[in-house]
Parts: sequence; C-alpha cells; structure tokens
Amino acid sequence: MSEITLLHLADVHLGIENYGRPDPATGLNSRVGDFLACLDQAIDEAIERPVDLVVFAGDAYKNRDPNPTHQRELAKRVARLSRANIPVVLLVGNHDLPAATGRASSVDIFQTLGVPNVTVARTPDIFRIETRSGPVQVGALPWILRNTLFTKEEYKNLTLEEIDREVGERVARILASFAERLEPDIPAVLTAHCSVAGATFGSERSILLGQDIVLPKSTLAAASFDYVALGHIHKHQVIGTDPLIVYAGSIDRVDFGEEREDKGYVVAKVWRGGAEYEFRPVNARRFVTLEIDASGTDPLGVIDRALEEADLDGTVVRVLIDVPAEHEVAIREHDREIRRLLRDASYVAAVARNVKRLDRPTGVGLQLERLTPL
Repeated sequence: MSEITLLHLADVHLGIENYGRPDPATGLNSRVGDFLACLDQAIDEAIERPVDLVVFAGDAYKNRDPNPTHQRELAKRVARLSRANIPVVLLVGNHDLPAATGRASSVDIFQTLGVPNVTVARTPDIFRIETRSGPVQVGALPWILRNTLFTKEEYKNLTLEEIDREVGERVARILASFAERLEPDIPAVLTAHCSVAGATFGSERSILLGQDIVLPKSTLAAASFDYVALGHIHKHQVIGTDPLIVYAGSIDRVDFGEEREDKGYVVAKVWRGGAEYEFRPVNARRFVTLEIDASGTDPLGVIDRALEEADLDGTVVRVLIDVPAEHEVAIREHDREIRRLLRDASYVAAVARNVKRLDRPTGVGLQLERLTPL
C-alpha cells in the first residue's frame, strides 16, 4: 500500500502591509517581504525533501483583488513547485472569492493558463492526483457561502440558526458523496477552508463573527479520509486524531493577537488508514509587547533599563507604559530617548502611556496617550 508525503500550508494573505514600510531594495512593503520569506521556507523544503504533494488550504491573498505585484510573487512560488514536478492543490478560501457570481477567484488564473501540476479547487470536488510515490485522492471543500447552497426562495423564511443547520447537513451530504467515490487502496486527503467546532480561534475571530459556518468535527471525521488539511483559522492546532484533522495556521503573524503563536506549515505522511504529521515552524518576524510599570520613584531609569534589556532586534514592538500623573511631563520630554532605545526594532507600532490620574473622581481613572509610531 502506497504512502505519500505532503506539505500542508494555509492563509498566506499576501498583501498584508500592517506594521511595514516600503523596502527600497525590492519595491515591496517590508511585511509583504516577511510573508514571502516565510512562504519560501515552505517551498524550499517541499522541493529539497522533496514532498509528493503540496496542499494550500486557502487564502492566498489579503483580499479578492490582489495587485499585479502580489500576483507575480505568488506565481513565482507556484511555478517553482510546478517545475519541480510537485503537484499543488490550491483551495479557494474566503479571501480568494470574488464579490459576484461568475467572476474569477484570485487563483483561477493558474487553472486558466493550464499551469502543469496545479489543481485549483473552487467548488466541492474530489481529484485523483498522480505523484512520484503513487496516486492520492484529494477531496476539496472550498469556502462555503450560504447563497451557493440555497436559492433565495429556500432560505428567505429561515432564521440564521436554521440556515447554518441546513448548511451543515448539506455539507455532510457532500462529504458523504466524496466517501462513496474513494478508492479503498489509495491514500485520501480532504482539504477544507472552514471553521470547525472545538477549534481555538486566533486574532481573526473578531472579523469572522456572524460570517462563519461552523462545521461539527464529526462531519469531517465521518468522511473516510486519512488526513484533513484545514485552512481559515490562523492558530496551528490539531483538533482530531482519528483521522488527523489539522489547521496549519497562517504562515506569518498578522497582528499582535498572534504574538505568542508559532507560525509555520505541516509535513504529513499519509497512507490508506492513517497519517502522521510534523509541524515545521518558520522564522517569522517576532511581535513583542513590552509593558513597563513606571510608577516608582525613578520612572525614567525604569523605562530605559527595560528597553535596554529587551531583545527587540528586528521585531515589531509596542510599548505600554504605566505612568503616574506627577511624572507625565518628564516622561513626555523623554520621548526622544525612548525612540533612540527602540532603534533596533523593525517597526514601532505604538508607544502608549497609561496615565494614572489618582486625584480625579471615581470613574475617570485612566487616560491613554500615544506617541506616533517611529
């Protein structure tokens, strides 16, 4: 019975420029360069190992209308895999979908051009893909929009809860139809861009509330696949072991909500009846929140020592300083030195002073003041 090795990644979100600045050497925003560098680590391993298959579980770009430069940069990476004869499955995520039915997704161009070894999965389907280690079956469940499963007449009188329940049932039927088509002796992988009940959400949660269709884990587990490669949630995690159900997580940090999350991709060995995986961290730029209590008798010294001792080289940093009202002016006049001590950071997102005005009436306790980013 054959065994294949696949590389599973997701949520590259090319085009995110938060906490970046133009890089004169490349013409790209520095944060776009960061995301590409992390993606390159995955592509390099895929080619050097080499793996049999790359599964990209959705959200190639920040939005559905990427600019030509970002399209070029993704195409370079996909072309490297294609030239290395490594099959690639590009699943369409919510950030890849067009605003109107009939328009192309942001990754359809690869299918239109007939790029060798590239499969674009825009609608639910199952593919048989030939690899150097033998065939593999890949079921694809791209981002599900409610209006792609229902007509207006079908859902106009339903509550949101009833719609979600019906969507879950229809997705279960789609996956059951996949299971019926699976060949018994060939490794089978399901890739889906969705939220699954029981997953821990990262910083994207605030964006997704009210938009997500949340699938039960049992729906995915019942589909008879050996490995389930998920995208959409930015935090890497395993949410099921029989079969393995894995979120690769985003390839780099999007904001401070992901400060403590490891970023990377997954390498999995899959055979009919089982799988094993390894998370491969990338060298993502660090995000650091530095909290300083400057309420003592030597506030300037406390701030300087904290900044001098912190390892901020190359980081995206924000500094939060608790400041008693009586030291506010002195610390404000210390701004130039604070900026100097932050010079090794790649980007200073904020220096915020939480000014404690204890002589004010109850309920007027704190005032947040900010310096502009460097």
